[in-house]
Amino acid sequence: MKAYMVFDIGGTYIKYAVMDREGTKLEKGKFPTPTEGLEAFLQEISNVVKEYSNSYILQGIAVSSPGAVDVNTGYIGGASAIPFIHGVCMSRLLMERTGLQVAIENDANCAALAEGWLGAAKGTNYYICIVIGTGIGGSIVLNHSILRGANLHGGEFGYMIMGAPFTDPLQETWSKSASTNALVKEVESKKSLADGTLDGEEVFRLAFSGDRDVQESIAHFYKKLAIGIYNLKYALDPEKILIGGGISKRREVIDGINQELKLLKDDISTLTIEVEACQFENDANLIGALFHFLRVFDKTSI
Repeated sequence: MKAYMVFDIGGTYIKYAVMDREGTKLEKGKFPTPTEGLEAFLQEISNVVKEYSNSYILQGIAVSSPGAVDVNTGYIGGASAIPFIHGVCMSRLLMERTGLQVAIENDANCAALAEGWLGAAKGTNYYICIVIGTGIGGSIVLNHSILRGANLHGGEFGYMIMGAPFTDPLQETWSKSASTNALVKEVESKKSLADGTLDGEEVFRLAFSGDRDVQESIAHFYKKLAIGIYNLKYALDPEKILIGGGISKRREVIDGINQELKLLKDDISTLTIEVEACQFENDANLIGALFHFLRVFDKTSI
């Protein structure tokens, strides 16, 4: 049976799946991300490929990776928790090890592509995904292609400066003021708690327990997110705006942002702006990596 080998490289684990061309997982698994270096990493990948090549006719390898991925060369720039994958032409190295075609895409871009292929943006030509977590990032997708920008910074929404003082505007970027991490730090400060005491889940538990200070912080969090989304809507005017990241699984977050967006209208700013949650969670990067591979090597298939 023909199939594709797909890997999602993470700082702790590398997830993998054997998938068909419709995005269905036929096999799946994971292994700890090697810490010994590049050689151990390549060997683990090739071992998995060899194992499944006995049962499937593998058509190639699709990879979701952190870092600034140059999809044309397979070179991974930037930095991540896995230093040895950067500064090398990963697609060439994997092809030499396995004899298979290889396509690599950035992990956030993979998640966005998955939504357009089979998820919340299916049938949508132009959309953006905003990923809220430690910082804020995302992707801009037009006709199933990522708008990367001249320096591969397309979709780096978190760098937007949000109402900062002129003395030090870079201290008030969207990531620093409206990420999940920023919300947690604000609550810790209000409660005179040490850094790292809380996480996002605990912050929302405090709010549900009736803590007024935390409820106020979350309300401000929604407002700051809504302001950034308003800016992106008017700057880019996408058909859809999707919210990803762990916090997007909370229905009250999507509702809270949309409530704030409803207030951002007047006689001139008349657009109705709404956000939706991304559909895929743990499998998003695998699905998107496969989609990218099919676009590169089998352009007529999707």
